[in-house]
Amino acid sequence: MTEEKRNASIERNTGETQIKLALDIDGEGTTTLDTGVPFMNHMLDLFAKHGQFNLSVQANGDIDVDDHHTTEDIGICLGQVVKEALGTKKGIKRYGNAFIPMDETLAQVVVDLSNRPHLEFRAEFPSQKVGTFDTELVHEFLWKFALEARMNLHVIVHYGHNTHHMIEAVFKALARALDDATMIDPRVKGVPSSKGML
Repeated sequence: MTEEKRNASIERNTGETQIKLALDIDGEGTTTLDTGVPFMNHMLDLFAKHGQFNLSVQANGDIDVDDHHTTEDIGICLGQVVKEALGTKKGIKRYGNAFIPMDETLAQVVVDLSNRPHLEFRAEFPSQKVGTFDTELVHEFLWKFALEARMNLHVIVHYGHNTHHMIEAVFKALARALDDATMIDPRVKGVPSSKGML
């Protein structure tokens, strides 16, 4: 199989946000992040490093209102570049599963790059905020990411009581599961689906 470049970039401008985002799936975990939302900078940095993705995000949003639009739109852009970077999905493993412990927390993320968007989210965070970040935005980000990447995404926090640890474990598990699902498997000829397409 010839080596295809698996990267993509996007520029998205709305009345609420202006975002430039670039992703290289076969990266080294390097990041350039300026989202205006410190907690998202932290989570995206973890996501890139633990998934071995190169990720650049520059976002300007209406964070004077709250972090909602910026977080949501980053999820949209990230999903779109993942979909574009994977192209035809020839040779990928398609499925990924990761368990990540973080002190008292255990999170699991399961991914199917199926072209059927769905988020199953089984996590209850004890706190409504981590710093200034609204924890309900984790669901918003993941749903928009799954929708735009057209992936089946299952997120389960099995247990935990520190909200920061729980969210961090989710993002690390997402990274590892997505890294697994996007890997090229030399045994896979064409697209890993009986339908012949994903």
